[in-house]
Amino acid sequence: MGHRKQSAPRHGSLTYRPRKRARSITGRVRHWPSQAAEPRVLGFAGYKVGMTHVIFAEDKPTSPLIGREVSRAVTVLDTPPMLVASIRGYRRVNTALRASGECWASNLPKDFKRVLSWPDDYDAKGASDKFGESLDSLQELRVGLLAQPRLASTGQKKPEVLEVPVAGGSVKDQFEYAKKLLGQELRIRDVFQPGQLLDVIGVTKGKGWQGVVKRFHIPILTRKTRKRRRAVGTLGPWHPSRISYTIARAGQTGFHQRTEYNKRILKIGEKTDAITPAGGFPHYGAVRSDFLLLDGSVQGSAKRLIRLRAPARPKLVAEKAPELIYVSTTAKK
Repeated sequence: MGHRKQSAPRHGSLTYRPRKRARSITGRVRHWPSQAAEPRVLGFAGYKVGMTHVIFAEDKPTSPLIGREVSRAVTVLDTPPMLVASIRGYRRVNTALRASGECWASNLPKDFKRVLSWPDDYDAKGASDKFGESLDSLQELRVGLLAQPRLASTGQKKPEVLEVPVAGGSVKDQFEYAKKLLGQELRIRDVFQPGQLLDVIGVTKGKGWQGVVKRFHIPILTRKTRKRRRAVGTLGPWHPSRISYTIARAGQTGFHQRTEYNKRILKIGEKTDAITPAGGFPHYGAVRSDFLLLDGSVQGSAKRLIRLRAPARPKLVAEKAPELIYVSTTAKK
């Protein structure tokens, strides 16, 4: 630490190196939790609307404020129904999963052609029957969920296609469950319930090229000691004669994929008038479909797709959602 007598921790975590732009704006799920109960879909997706605050009676047993009214910042997600567009099976080859058969629904919307060219005379029934013959060799079954951005206020037309596993029971049970959902709309209440925990996966706000103070929060140097203040004090020793990767340097800030664990669902609503402020949310507009209130903040800007996943590291919380006493509908401009 040079002339300083006290120690100081390094600034900026090395966990997220390299700090470069995310490959996809929709985010990528690298792990899905296992489920031993009845077959169900493990994920969903929604569009970030904005933030507001609510008041409810604290129900956390370990909180000193239990039973008292508390104010909490919440994030609003617009979660229009998703169309179950496909079923795909996977078999394990060595240590990897390889696709082994799939079938698609026949009632795909016209906007799907913005994603993939598709014949109008596709026979979904024949493909589904043929797919069922290879169930014994499959280790995992997934469904393709097609987002419907026209039901939200994003102004987007091209839908996102997300692949989500079906977990619980045997593969045959999962296939029968997915077969009933094929071509049907899946709502947020069919996947998650109020009071439940979930993981949020998305891409943060992009901030472009930034310096070391904004990027790694290093201290600003004192005046009259150096020619610069918002810079690194030292780039390292003379030997080895190179700059280590642990030294804070300027570069891309934001637009990184991040995962937040155990976000609690405070409410799943259907009446959009109960959440939309007068004039709509800033940078988004009015909520036009089912919405979700999540405790705390969520990464990303307004209108960004946020992926929701069953909790990979679940904690013990109250099974039922708290009764909301007040929901603010006053948007900040």
